[in-house]
Amino acid sequence: MSQPVTVIIPTYNREQFVKKAIDSVLGQTYGNFELIVVDDGSTDNTQEILAGYGEEIVCIRQENRGPAAARNTGIKVACHDLIAFLDSDDWFDRRKLEIQTEAMVRAPSFLISHTEEIWYRRGRLLNQKKKHHKSSGYIFARCLELCAVGMSTVMARKELFDRIGLFDETLKCCEDYDLWLRASIGHNFLLIDRTLTFKQGGREDQVSFRYRTGMDRFRIGSIIKILESGKLDPGQAGLAQEELVKKCLIYGNGCIKHGRAEEGAYFLEIAGLKATGSS
Repeated sequence: MSQPVTVIIPTYNREQFVKKAIDSVLGQTYGNFELIVVDDGSTDNTQEILAGYGEEIVCIRQENRGPAAARNTGIKVACHDLIAFLDSDDWFDRRKLEIQTEAMVRAPSFLISHTEEIWYRRGRLLNQKKKHHKSSGYIFARCLELCAVGMSTVMARKELFDRIGLFDETLKCCEDYDLWLRASIGHNFLLIDRTLTFKQGGREDQVSFRYRTGMDRFRIGSIIKILESGKLDPGQAGLAQEELVKKCLIYGNGCIKHGRAEEGAYFLEIAGLKATGSS
């Protein structure tokens, strides 16, 4: 008997893209899934598009609270143990659920897996940098450096969220970085070395675009949070502190360069305190 999967698509004003995302799930070679689409308060024609699918999807509408809250809503109502995520402007390869579910069933000790992905920017294929190559196993150090896991590539067991909590709804950006960081403290990641997800980027409506010049301040906050959590061993704490100093120096100096002296001084002070081991 095949393992059932819940697929969660959060969406907000994505009338031009959400149909392609939904259709890529409904067209899967693997049929044992439910598809939950959480409309995070769209004001365009997204609701009309979703209504056209009838009972093929589970549609939940809520007030606009951001992608973290939308994904959390989906997790809370999910019927199945395995949960896959898809952003509403991305899409799946037709065998994505089949291949990834089979891999998770074969490796029950893993609570989270991810796949390779192809990126497009404004419709053109984007060559990924070496630092963005995916990794398997213990990836805590890589998760400190950058967002090492693609949101739309992930499949996780509900147990993972019971252990580490849900997405942080206070974060306007980098909520995925924050979750992978918390997960990587004590859990290995299973990489399915197949390109099974397609990602679109570079548009002004995307959160990552709006916060592209200040993204590291959210990551800095996440690192401070895990340092203060008491969950890191000495080696992990050392890595986290080193990356925190690095990010604070880069971000603080960047703020000063762009005329935000007070903000820059604040982050440079954090870097100085952490570099000397002060709290």
